[in-house]
Amino acid sequence: MSNSRVIVVGAGMGGLSAAMRLAASGCDVTVFESASAPGGKMRTLPSDAGPVDAGPTVLTLRDVFDDLFTDCGMRLDDHVTLEAETVLARHFWPDGSRLDLHADHDRSVKAIHDFAGARAAKQFRAFHAETDRLFRAFDAPMMRSAKPSLVSMILRVAADPALMRAMTPLSTLAQRLGRRFDDPRLVQLFGRYATYVGGLPQQVPGLLALIWQAESRGVWRVQGGMHRLARAMADAAERLGATVVYDTPVARIEDGPFVVLADGTRHPAEHVVFNGDPRALRQSLLGPNPAHAVKQSATEPRSLSAEVWAFAATPHGPDLHHHNVFFGADYTTETELLAQGGVPHDPTVYICAMDHGTGRTPPALERFETIVNAAPLPHDDSEAPCYNQTFQTLAERGLTFTPTPNPATRTTPQGFAALFPGSLGSIYGRSPSGTMAAFQRPTARTAMKGLILAGGGAHPGAGVPMAALSGKQAAEAIISARTSTLPSRRTATPGGTSTGSATTVRAPSRSSGS
Repeated sequence: MSNSRVIVVGAGMGGLSAAMRLAASGCDVTVFESASAPGGKMRTLPSDAGPVDAGPTVLTLRDVFDDLFTDCGMRLDDHVTLEAETVLARHFWPDGSRLDLHADHDRSVKAIHDFAGARAAKQFRAFHAETDRLFRAFDAPMMRSAKPSLVSMILRVAADPALMRAMTPLSTLAQRLGRRFDDPRLVQLFGRYATYVGGLPQQVPGLLALIWQAESRGVWRVQGGMHRLARAMADAAERLGATVVYDTPVARIEDGPFVVLADGTRHPAEHVVFNGDPRALRQSLLGPNPAHAVKQSATEPRSLSAEVWAFAATPHGPDLHHHNVFFGADYTTETELLAQGGVPHDPTVYICAMDHGTGRTPPALERFETIVNAAPLPHDDSEAPCYNQTFQTLAERGLTFTPTPNPATRTTPQGFAALFPGSLGSIYGRSPSGTMAAFQRPTARTAMKGLILAGGGAHPGAGVPMAALSGKQAAEAIISARTSTLPSRRTATPGGTSTGSATTVRAPSRSSGS
């Protein structure tokens, strides 16, 4: 792989994951990032209490990142500190009820028993077992496969016919949960997991109930904030030999391929990894050449957007944990309005209390991120709806902040559209709605020679670990394409060939500091 030139456009999770693996395999890697720091959507805003996360806040599937660093000859724990959170999330309802879900399954069962009774606890046990079976069945052939297919799913089900019943193939997530739980609050709670990938429970397939399993397997808090993980990955990529250049937007991707920067300079490469929204390619925002690199069905319809606040304040009201969800009174009305492109009157509000958590005593001035789900921008030039319900809703729930957050700390769908061109403000890429959505999201390889995709807009989809897995698949696509064109070499075994591997690394010397 020596001297194989690769340019990565964007230093988000997918781009950094690809850069690390490619640099470790011996590629000459340069990352161009338009922002002044790594992370993409994993961004921060300044505050009087220090940097506040303004993007993803939940880290699950830690093994994805352990494997990434191990495959590159490193240890994750040497680069960033992850702390397991015993409470997965704290949930509040307008009637005053409250429920903590725990990393310990038995504690969650007891909590649900105390919250909603013995029948609800039994239903939760059955739901957990069913989704665990689905997660184990489809983790490898779907989420971690470079190119999932309906055939591979059919073969997996054929090997275990009982999976068909567990999949509820003709049901939406809302329908599935309505049959599994009697208590509407639990339907509301587990239905919200659809929004983790930018969908709505009335529209996504029932199979997405397995998202619960990603969280139930553990949630980790990144010491210092989620942005520290992005910084650790960028630093690791540079230690492996990659060059990461900030404040350098890419204007065009041309056949060759070539990358043309905003200042007009042209950079040739054997492969270009695009770590941006694939819709930007179709909209010719990177020039005319990659406009047909992905199909329209791979970028439409759009997933949800959000209204996000990132600020420092002193809270007054309910006892918060690290992850908190304040539900509205009628989740069905909320999601129906979102489906129509409207603004919910009584939205669910998620709060990450960055300085709260197991074993932590928060300071007087704390850091917070709030997220309210929002519709993406309309495709036409009609005026986008205005979101400004967050703190009024929280005040009605008894939670206020001093000082009141400054509007400058807010990011609306319009703001996300400006930050991530071509996205229409959608922060999860293509919508997961529809039975075949999982097979329509674009994979790493595109129709344009030399152009590879990575990021939450590509397979396997939205979420921090999923975006990192997309980077792995991007790197493997480049490595396999490169090694397939190399001539066979003599080995100790006559007739054998030597080929590259995604796990072949060029480990840095600990004494060199490089």
